Amino acid sequence: MVASVNKQLIRSVFEAWANGDSKAFFNVLAPNVEWTVIGTGPVSQCYKSRQAFLEGAVNPLSEKLAGPIAPTVENIIAERDTVVVQWSGQAKSKAGLAYNNSYCWVMGMRDGKVLNGVAYIDTALVADLWRSS
Repeated sequence: MVASVNKQLIRSVFEAWANGDSKAFFNVLAPNVEWTVIGTGPVSQCYKSRQAFLEGAVNPLSEKLAGPIAPTVENIIAERDTVVVQWSGQAKSKAGLAYNNSYCWVMGMRDGKVLNGVAYIDTALVADLWRSS
């Protein structure tokens, strides 16, 4: 039961994001979320709060893009309090280059909030975006 509720919540926030509400997903992050971006790129580290994640990764990435990332969900898997979403995101950089990344986010949830997450992304693509702008 919990798994299906969590899965539907994540599906709905990604649908809202795809329909123009680019903050929908970030609104379900707990204020004290621990979010880790795997890799060695400019945003790769462990963020200890929603604010730190927004300021250290989301906002700097958004500043390099001409518009918000358009997400396409490929798969959502849920078991107990864990939800995994595989998705792709498309955008253009301010320099006019394509930013098409693949993501796999593994999230621990409770009471409708994401408490922790690990993001697997193409950090080389993110590093290229930093260099190009």
